[in-house]
Amino acid sequence: MRNYRNAFALALVGNIALIGILSGLWWRSAQHKKTEAAMQPGSDEMTKSTPNGWESAAMAPHEAALVPVQLSPERMQSIGVRMGRVESKVVGDEIRVTGNVAVDETRLSYVQVRYSGYIQKVFADATYQYLRKDQPLFTIYSPELAATEREYLVAKQNQQRVAGSTVPRVSEGAASLLEAAAERLRQWGVPQKEIARLESTGQVQQELTVESPVSGYITERNALPNLTVQPETRLYSVADLSTVWVLADVFQTDMRRIKTGDRATLTVDTYPGRTFEGRVNFIYPQVDMMTRTTRVRLVFPNPGLKLIPGMFVNATLKVSAGKHLVIPATGVLQSGTRQVVFVNRGDGYLEPREVELGARAGDDFIVTKGLKEGEQIVTSANFLIDSESQLQAALGSFVPPPPGVGGAGAMNAPQTNIELSTDPSPPHKGTNTFRVKLMDANGGAIAGAEVSVTFSMPAMPAMGMAAMRTQVPLAEKGSGLYEGAGQMESGGTWQVTILAKKNGQTIASKQLSVNATGGM
Repeated sequence: MRNYRNAFALALVGNIALIGILSGLWWRSAQHKKTEAAMQPGSDEMTKSTPNGWESAAMAPHEAALVPVQLSPERMQSIGVRMGRVESKVVGDEIRVTGNVAVDETRLSYVQVRYSGYIQKVFADATYQYLRKDQPLFTIYSPELAATEREYLVAKQNQQRVAGSTVPRVSEGAASLLEAAAERLRQWGVPQKEIARLESTGQVQQELTVESPVSGYITERNALPNLTVQPETRLYSVADLSTVWVLADVFQTDMRRIKTGDRATLTVDTYPGRTFEGRVNFIYPQVDMMTRTTRVRLVFPNPGLKLIPGMFVNATLKVSAGKHLVIPATGVLQSGTRQVVFVNRGDGYLEPREVELGARAGDDFIVTKGLKEGEQIVTSANFLIDSESQLQAALGSFVPPPPGVGGAGAMNAPQTNIELSTDPSPPHKGTNTFRVKLMDANGGAIAGAEVSVTFSMPAMPAMGMAAMRTQVPLAEKGSGLYEGAGQMESGGTWQVTILAKKNGQTIASKQLSVNATGGM
C-alpha cells in the first residue's frame, strides 16, 4: 500500500511540474505574437512610431516610406535629373518569338492516279527536285486504262458505221456509248491531248505518261520503277515554296494582344541584315500544357526561295494596343510590390506617387491609375531621388510645401533669398552659432518670421552610429537676420533644412549640406 501512495505522489508532482512548464511556454508565445503584431505596418503601435505620416499606415510590408523632396536646380543638374511627360497616344508593341519554317499547306499538291497499274519509267526521281507544271513524271501501264481505250475505239467505229442508219435511236445509242467511254477516260484523269491522240491514230497507248499538275518542289517521292500502283497510292508530294508558313510559339500571357492580320517581321542568321515581311495568318486554339505556349501561324512571301522548310528563325509580331495614357519606362521604380514615379510639381518639388501600370509598349508603360495627361515625371536619376526621399522619411525632416506649389507660392521660390552662416565657420563638433539672412526679391529684409534650422545625419550601421537629428530655433535680430545656438553631436557631413514661416504659412525653405569638423 505504501508503494502505491509513493507512486501516486510522484505522479502528482510530475503532472504539476509539466503543467507549469506548458503554462510558461504558452505565455512566452503569447508575448512574442503580441510584439510581432505591434510591429506590423498596419498596427497602431507601428503608425505611432513612424516619424512622418505621409504613407506609413498604408505602406506595404518591408517597403521603405517615401516623402516628397525638393531639390535646387543646381542639385538636379549635378545628378542628371531629366523629365518625361504623361501623354495619351496610340501605342504599339513588339512580341519576339522563335519559330520554324514549314510548307504552306494551301500550296501543297499530291500526285496520284485514279486507276490501278504498273509504273514503267520514272523521270522525276529525286526529292526536292524542282518541277514545272506539265513536266513528265513517269509512265504507267494500266490494263483497265487500255481496256477503256479499246472500248472508246470500238464505240467510235460503231458510231461511224450506224451514222446513216434510218432505224430510230440507233445512231443516238452509238453516240451515247462513245461519250460514256470518253467520260470514263476524263474521270480517270487522262489528259485531253491523249484522247485526241487516240482519236487521230486509232491505236491504244500501252504506256501513259503522267505529268505534274503544278509547279513546285518534290517534298515526298514514292514513285519507283515496276511499282504496283493503286488509286490510294500517294506517288509524289509537290510544294509551292513561293510562300511559306512560320510556326511560332507565343506565351499565353501575350495571346490577348495578338490578332489575325497583325504585321510580322522575320530574321534568320543565314542572311544577316535581311528582314522578311509577313502577317499573322492563324492562332491555334490550344495551349501546350508543358510550355504554356500557343502556336501562331505566320505567312511570309519567299522571294528567291531563301526560306527553307525546317529552318529556325526569329520573328517579331507588331501588335497595336490602341490609344492609352503612357509614360516612359525609365520613369518607373519597381519595388516588387508597388510601382512608384516621382511627379514634378514645379520649382524642384518632386512628389512620389504610387501608380498602377498595364502592359509595356516598347519604351513606354501603359498607365491605368495614378497619373493624368500632361503631368511631368522624373525619367533619370530616380534611384538617387528615391534614396533622398527614404532618407528624409526616416529622419522625419520633410516639410510640406506651401499652398499653390508649382505656381506662385512654391518653396524655395526665387522671390525669397536664404543665406546661412555659422560661427565658427566651418562649424565644429559641439556648440555653434547659426545665422540665417532672409531677403525678398528686391533685397529688402523679411521681418517677423519664425525660422528654424534642422541638422540631420543618416545612421551608419557599419560604424555603430544611429541616426542623429538636431533642430535649432533662431531668434530675430533685426534687418532680416535670425540667430541661434545649437549643439552638433559629431563632425562629418550634415543635411540641413532651413524653414521660415510667417503667419502660420511657409514663406521659404532651403536644403543644403555642411561639413562639420571634429571627430565622430
